[in-house]
Amino acid sequence: MYQVSHPIVFIEGLPSVKTREVVLFENGQKGEVFGITRGKVEARIFSHEPIQVGAKVTRTDELVSIPVGPELLGHTIDPLGVPLDPADRYVQPKQSRSLDAKPIDISGRQKIATSLSTGVSLIDLLVPLGRGQRELVIGDRKTGKTSLLMTTIKTQVNLGVVAIYAAIAKKKSDIKKLQEFLAVEKITDKVIIIATSAYDSPSLIYQTPYSAMAIAEYFRDQGIHSLVILDDLSTHAKFYRELSLLARRFPGRDSYPGDIFYTHSRLLERAGNFKHPKVGEVSITCLPVIEIIEGDLTGYVSTNVMGITDGHIYLDSNIYYQGMRPAVNIPLSVTRVGRQTLNKLAREMNKTLTVFLTRYDKLKNLSHFGQELTSEVKKNLLLGDLVYKFFNQPYQETIPNVVQLVLMSMILQDLIDNKQMMDQTKKGMIKACAEPETKKFFDSLMKTNDLKGFNQNILNSKDQLIAFSKLT
Repeated sequence: MYQVSHPIVFIEGLPSVKTREVVLFENGQKGEVFGITRGKVEARIFSHEPIQVGAKVTRTDELVSIPVGPELLGHTIDPLGVPLDPADRYVQPKQSRSLDAKPIDISGRQKIATSLSTGVSLIDLLVPLGRGQRELVIGDRKTGKTSLLMTTIKTQVNLGVVAIYAAIAKKKSDIKKLQEFLAVEKITDKVIIIATSAYDSPSLIYQTPYSAMAIAEYFRDQGIHSLVILDDLSTHAKFYRELSLLARRFPGRDSYPGDIFYTHSRLLERAGNFKHPKVGEVSITCLPVIEIIEGDLTGYVSTNVMGITDGHIYLDSNIYYQGMRPAVNIPLSVTRVGRQTLNKLAREMNKTLTVFLTRYDKLKNLSHFGQELTSEVKKNLLLGDLVYKFFNQPYQETIPNVVQLVLMSMILQDLIDNKQMMDQTKKGMIKACAEPETKKFFDSLMKTNDLKGFNQNILNSKDQLIAFSKLT
């Protein structure tokens, strides 16, 4: 080794070495080949310990890999598979998988046709997602991005999906908060956390999302659906920029390397809905996160990831400060494949709500005229207020899809006209949905194929539905 720009080192005398190969230093540290030029090799090391110029390096003829298997469930590990929680509980899987894998081509994929429930009524009714979709979650710092993802994890894990959370250069307090949430909800043993802190080596931080995808691909091959959270890719891009500048790569826009779009697109293309020989189809749903500054959606990395993904959920700081949770800006949020997964009833409800809320926002601008408003306008304003109060949902609460549709139908038909009654009915319905006998009643309401028939079913059963408010 003839030069060090920590964590990048420059090596000579390694013939036949290949990119992404693991190299071993004489002090026992490991690194990864980052680039190759004539007679010289660039490598990035995974630890903070300094390496002296002149140190000897040897090849291993192995690619960077991570242990994969069901043994990882319930554990927090680093991107190389080293446990970060008490080691006595950890059993290392026998199988390993390379962090970097070529995405499956189009012949091995299937159309996204199954909806994905987040448990968040605003998302499920207005910005629906599909199983295998890549949906960007974007917003300013402290706008509830992680809280929204926690609700989604809770909902999906209870439906039998494996959740993999990649915490990229996060504070240890943030990782602890996530672990505590999983413990309180009793779902720790169904989630895998791959975590790095800002104090780790940039080389290790860079590997975090790749480790998450490698683990998800293991479960995909076993026929198990998975949900991957990448929190967040803007931080990942910054550390990749640091590595590239230290390796003397030519900087592009905002000093990011020229291949930043390729890096993120290759990573996110590993998610999708795939053919499987045993179960027919299996999915990796990916929710990458981007943190922006002062609501600026035009940044280089954010527009890159918007172009790669199948839509985005925009969390607006202005809506957050008004007390709305989740603070989703509905007009600026997009889902490109989610609506195709809805049945006719859900699609008609989505269209009805979208049209109504667009009209409500226009009427709200007229509300300062006060007494000059017609009774119909006042009624629509009150109804719109109640709809938004229904969408205002604490992150610990998950609402089943059937309860979302029933409650929304009751609100739009004036069967519920105040927040207290709505909250009591909602809690009673969520509780009742857990009972097999009552669930049959809800399923009978959903047998119709269109919104008109569904609304009629709700009207016919209004007394039974309102009675659920007494269960709380």
